[in-house]
Amino acid sequence: MAARAEDSARARDGIRRFLASRREEQARFLAALVRIPSDNPPGDCHPHAEKTAALLEQLGFKVERYPVPEALVRENGMVSATNLVVRERFGEGPVIACNAHGDVVPPGLGWSTDPYGAEVRDGHMYGRGVAVSKSDFATYAYALLALRQSGARLRGCVELHFTYDEEAGGAIGPKRLIEERITKPDFAICAGFAYGVTTAHNGCLHLEVEVTGKSGHAADPEKGHDALEAAVAILSDLYAYRKALTATQSSVPGIGSPTLVVGLISGGINTNVVPDRVVFRLDRRIIPDENPADAERAITALVRESVRKMPGIRVNSRRILLARPFVRRPGQEHMVSAIARNAREVLGIEAKPHGVPLYTDARHYSETGVPTVLYGAGPRTLEEANGHRADERLKLDDLYKATEVVALSLFDLLEAQGTHAKLA
Repeated sequence: MAARAEDSARARDGIRRFLASRREEQARFLAALVRIPSDNPPGDCHPHAEKTAALLEQLGFKVERYPVPEALVRENGMVSATNLVVRERFGEGPVIACNAHGDVVPPGLGWSTDPYGAEVRDGHMYGRGVAVSKSDFATYAYALLALRQSGARLRGCVELHFTYDEEAGGAIGPKRLIEERITKPDFAICAGFAYGVTTAHNGCLHLEVEVTGKSGHAADPEKGHDALEAAVAILSDLYAYRKALTATQSSVPGIGSPTLVVGLISGGINTNVVPDRVVFRLDRRIIPDENPADAERAITALVRESVRKMPGIRVNSRRILLARPFVRRPGQEHMVSAIARNAREVLGIEAKPHGVPLYTDARHYSETGVPTVLYGAGPRTLEEANGHRADERLKLDDLYKATEVVALSLFDLLEAQGTHAKLA
C-alpha cells in the first residue's frame, strides 16, 4: 500500500513539473487559437478547426475530424463547422469527455487592443474567446498531455471534444457527436472557470412574436389596425411579467430568479403609414427549478391575452431556441470531489459547487444522463473576464493553475487502483 501511495505521489509530482515546464508553450498554443477569427455569427468556423487540429497534432495527438454537412450547418445559421475529437486510451474503464467550444461572439466596439492580437499585458492575455472558451482548448489539451507524459498506471479514456456551435445552441456540436454515436462518455467536464465547480445552469427560451394588423394612411389612422400599438400593449404586459418573475428564486446557489429580455424589434412601413407588422424577439431564462414547457406556455398565453380585445390584430409566437436547464445529476459528486480537492491544493481555495445563470453545451451531455460539471480556466465571474464584452481577457496564472487542477483530477479519477471505487 505504501509503495502504491509513493507511486501515486511521484506521478502527481511529475504532472505538476511537466506543466510548469510547458507554460510558455501553452500560452503560445492559446495565442495561436485567439489569432484565428471564429465569430459566430457568421459562423465560418472550419478554418479555426483546421488550425486547432494542426496544433494538436504537433503535440502528438491523433485528431479525428468530423465536418458537419453543409445543409445542417446552414439550418443552424452558420457557414461551416468541423467537430474535433481526440481519444487517449489508458486501459479499460470510464470515458471522461472534456468539451470546449471554439466559436465566439463577434468582438463589437470599445477594444483597447486588437481583438485577435492575443496581446499579453500585466499577466493577462487579451482577445475575443481567450476566456470563453478557447482557453479551455489549452486547459484540456495540456492536462491530457501531462497525463500521458506521466507514465502513470491509469484505467479508462479521456476524450477531448472541441466543437464550434455553442453560440448557436450546440445542436451540431456536442449534441451531434452524441446522437451520431461518435462518442459515448461516462462523465463530462465542460468549459468553465477555475474558482468554483458548476453543477447546474439556466435554460433559455428564445421566442419570436409577430404582431400583424392592417396598414392605413396617417391622415386617417382609424381605417387601419395598428400593429405597433398592439405590440406596445404586449410589451407592457411582458415587462410586468418580468417584474413578477423576481419573486421566484432558484434553490440552486448562484442562479437567482428567472429573467426576461426583449432584445430585438422591427416593423412599420413609413413614418406616415399605420404599421401593419411588428416583430420582436425575447429571451426568457429558465431556472433549473422550472418546467420549460410551462414557461413557454405562460408567455404565449400572455401574448395572446394582451391583444384579445384588439380588433383586426393577429399574433403569432414562434420558438427560435429552447435550451433546457442543466440540472444536477447523480455521479457529479465524483468529479466535484476530485476537482475541489485539487483546487484546494493548487489554488488554495474552496471550489464549491454552484449554479450559473448562463446556458452552455454542458446540457447536451447531461440530458443524455451523463454526469457533467463545468470547470476550466478563468476568473470567478464573466464580468471579471469581460466575457462577451470588449477587452475580453484571461489571467495566464489562472490558465496554468486550472490546467494543473484538471490534470490532477483526471489522474485521481482514472488511477488504476481506485478507478472502480471512485466512479462506482
